[in-house]
Amino acid sequence: MRVTFLGTGTSQGVPVIGCACPVCQSLDFRDKRFRSSIHIQIGDTSLVIDTGPDFRTQMLRAGITHLDAVLYTHEHKDHTAGLDDIRPFNFRQQKDMPIFAKKQVLEQIQREFSYIFTGKRYPGVPQVETVEISDRPFTLAGITITPIPVFHYKLPIFGFRIGDFTYITDTNYIPEESLKLLEGTKTLVLNALQKDPHISHFTLEEAIEMAQKIGAEETYFTHISHKLGLHRSVDQELPEGIALAYDGLQLTLD
Repeated sequence: MRVTFLGTGTSQGVPVIGCACPVCQSLDFRDKRFRSSIHIQIGDTSLVIDTGPDFRTQMLRAGITHLDAVLYTHEHKDHTAGLDDIRPFNFRQQKDMPIFAKKQVLEQIQREFSYIFTGKRYPGVPQVETVEISDRPFTLAGITITPIPVFHYKLPIFGFRIGDFTYITDTNYIPEESLKLLEGTKTLVLNALQKDPHISHFTLEEAIEMAQKIGAEETYFTHISHKLGLHRSVDQELPEGIALAYDGLQLTLD
């Protein structure tokens, strides 16, 4: 399995429009963050989790020319807004794009992208196959994927586990039942928004505590705000086995 971090930023991205803070003015490439998304390659199967507003640029930057499916964690715009840009994959692959999400997410997508789902569709609109998932494991191209129910404040959303790899973003509460599903995770991705308290995201301190509780061999933090601080400084402060992810980071996993 190869995991590529397509984006590691929060909903506004980094730099933030009009902001002159040290992080937004930084010349370190690791402080330039698109909205959060990852690409997973397992053999010949190519998957993306979330298609945020930067999806087109992310695909071009990562050189991704084939995509088999999209998984959605939840319905917020910073995770769905780039859906229209699956069209080149429709054209290249001559097939509908399967999108996997829980019912509430699919309903939101159908409202916001209504032109995709109307009876008389404009030529060239995205072609999708909606696949409703629940909190039970499902199979995609022979790959078992386990949804991990977590909470984004009061909104129930999904993380995903594939083998020993688990990806969780946009949460500030992981139920005990979900923690059991994380047992044995070797590589964990978890959100760490900023140092100050936030209503719907783990702070850096909370993310560290949760990462240590889960006990993965290696943990990478994502969905990072400019308020967290400079990548170089924050990364040096983290405990052993925990690091900040950055756009373009690739992991090769067994």
